[in-house]
Amino acid sequence: MELFYFTVFGALSAVVAALELSKNSKDRINTSPAFNSFKNNYLVVYSLMMAGDWLQGPYVYYLYSTYGFGKGDIGQLFIAGFGSSMLFGTIVGSLADKQGRKRACITYCITYILSCITKHSPEYRILMIGRVLGGIATSLLFSAFESWLVAEHNKRGFEQQWLSLTFSKAIFLGNGLIAILSGLFGNLLVDSLSLGPVAPFDAAACFLAIGMAIIFSSWTENFGDPSENKDLLTQFRGAAIAIASDEKIALLGAIQSLFEGSMYTFVFLWTPALSPNDEEIPHGFIFATFMLASMLGSSLASRLMARSAPRVESYMQIVFVISSASLLLPIITNFLVAPSKVKGGSISFAGCLQLLGFCTFEACVGIFWPSIMKMRSQYIPEEARSTIMNFFRIPLNIFVCIVLYNVDAFPITIMFGMCSIFLFVASILQRRLMAISDKPKMESWTAMDPEAEPLTD
Repeated sequence: MELFYFTVFGALSAVVAALELSKNSKDRINTSPAFNSFKNNYLVVYSLMMAGDWLQGPYVYYLYSTYGFGKGDIGQLFIAGFGSSMLFGTIVGSLADKQGRKRACITYCITYILSCITKHSPEYRILMIGRVLGGIATSLLFSAFESWLVAEHNKRGFEQQWLSLTFSKAIFLGNGLIAILSGLFGNLLVDSLSLGPVAPFDAAACFLAIGMAIIFSSWTENFGDPSENKDLLTQFRGAAIAIASDEKIALLGAIQSLFEGSMYTFVFLWTPALSPNDEEIPHGFIFATFMLASMLGSSLASRLMARSAPRVESYMQIVFVISSASLLLPIITNFLVAPSKVKGGSISFAGCLQLLGFCTFEACVGIFWPSIMKMRSQYIPEEARSTIMNFFRIPLNIFVCIVLYNVDAFPITIMFGMCSIFLFVASILQRRLMAISDKPKMESWTAMDPEAEPLTD
C-alpha cells in the first residue's frame, strides 16, 4: 500500500484526535446524570444497529457476484432495495407514528435479520425478497430511531440543546468509528478467517439481535398522533398538508433529498473515479479513510452545535457550498491533468487530488447528519415525524433508482457535475431556510386537515 494512503489516514486521525482532546468548556454541554444514562443507552443501541448495516454494505455486490449474477441482475437487485424503500417507506413511517416507535425499531431488527438470512440462498427470487426486506428496514432505520429519540427526549423533560449532543455522538460513533470497525471485522471474517462472503451478514444478524434485546428490555413506547381512529390515508394526507403548508418543512425535505441523492450517487462513483484505468486501489482502506473524514465532520458539528452562534441554518450554507466544490474536482482534474492511458498500476496524480476532495466531501457528510437531525427536531411536527421523514425519502429513492438504471449512460464527469449542481441548489435553499427560520412554528398538523379529529388530552 502506498505511502499516500497512510499519510492521508494518519493526518485525518491526528486532526480528529486533536479536535476531541482540545475541547474546552465552550465546546461541551453540561448535562444531568439522568440524561447521560439515557444518551448512552441510545448510543449503544444505535451503534449496534449501524454495525448491522455497515457489515453488509461492502459485501452485497461481492456476494451476488459469487453466486454467478452479472452486473445487470445485480443492478436490478439494488433497484429493488431502493424501490421498496420508496414504496413502503411512507407506510412503515406512518405505522411507526400510530403503532409506536419502539415497535417500529423492533420491526427494523426483525426485518433486517430476515434479509440477512436470505443471503444464504443463491436463488434470485429469494435474494430479491431479501432486497425488498432490506429496503423496508432502511426506511425504518432512518426514521423510527430518530423519531423515538426526539419524542422520548422531550417526554423526559431534557433540555432541547442536549439533543444535538446525542445526534453528534451518534454520527461520530455510528457513521464513523462503527463503520471503520465493521469494515475491519468484515475483512477479518471473509479474508483472514476465510468464512466466505455470507459471514458478515450472519454477524450483522447477531448484532441486530443483541440490539433488539436491549430495546425490548430498556426502551419505553412513544407515539406520534394519539388519535385511535385515523387510518393510513388520513395520516398521509395530514403529513402532505404539513409539508405543503409550512415552507420550512418543504425546504428541509428538498435540502435532504438533494444532499442524500448526491451522497448515494457518490457511493457508486468514487471507485471508477479513482481507478479509471483499472488502477489497483485499496478499497477497504479508502472506505475507512472516508469514514474517518466523516468522524472529523461530526466532531466539528458537535463543537458548532454546542455554541449559540453560528446557528445550524447559517453554517450549513457554507457546508453545502464546500461539498459542491469538492465534487467538482473530478471535472477539474479531467481538464487540467492529462489522463493516463496505462492500464493498471497505482493511483494516478489526478486520483490523489480527487481522493483529497472526496475526503472533504465525507467531512461535509459528517457535519450534515447531526445538523439535519437537529433541524428536523425543530421544524417537523411530532405527531407525524416518521411519516414526514419518509415522505422526504421518496424523491431520494426515485433519484437513486434512476441513477442506478442509467449509470452507464452518462460520462462520470456529467454525473459528478449533476451532483455538484444539486448541492449548490441545496445551499440556496438553505439560505432561504435561514431567512425564514424565525417565523413561528406551524400549529399541530391535524389542525390543518379539516377531516382530522381534534387532539384530546
